[in-house]
Amino acid sequence: MSDDEQHNQQFEQASAGASLTFPMQCSALRKNGHVVIKGRPCKIVEMSTSKTGKHGHAKVHLVGVDIFTDKKMEDISPSTHNMDVPNVNRTEYQLLGVDDGFLNLMNTDGGTKDDVKLPDSKLGEEILAGFEVADTVMVTVTAAMGEEQVTSFKVSNQ
Repeated sequence: MSDDEQHNQQFEQASAGASLTFPMQCSALRKNGHVVIKGRPCKIVEMSTSKTGKHGHAKVHLVGVDIFTDKKMEDISPSTHNMDVPNVNRTEYQLLGVDDGFLNLMNTDGGTKDDVKLPDSKLGEEILAGFEVADTVMVTVTAAMGEEQVTSFKVSNQ
């Protein structure tokens, strides 16, 4: 084996390089934006900045709500430091059916997706009730940091 051969590597999978999060300076964050607090993607609901102390930085106090579990989380960070901001995507799908607690969904291109779980909350019950009576049910799936969950739905009778 030559020296060059040991450096040849086979990669099973390649991606476009889109990361789960991107850095943003704490002072640039805004209310109703998104931020990662304690490893969870959160929507910022409250934000306040304190003045600089005798030796320190101005601090930013963030209060966020987890976009998947609705749990309230808080963090304090110097305004000049970077915080991670999750890449959040919302996609609308048409509901085709429900199998064993998982939704059968169709996107606008006609492709199907069946790995999204029916929410255990009141939202899940409302989706099932809407699916029984309506012609078309459109669900919105929010994806961030490797997680996906149905966050809302619309019912339409054509």
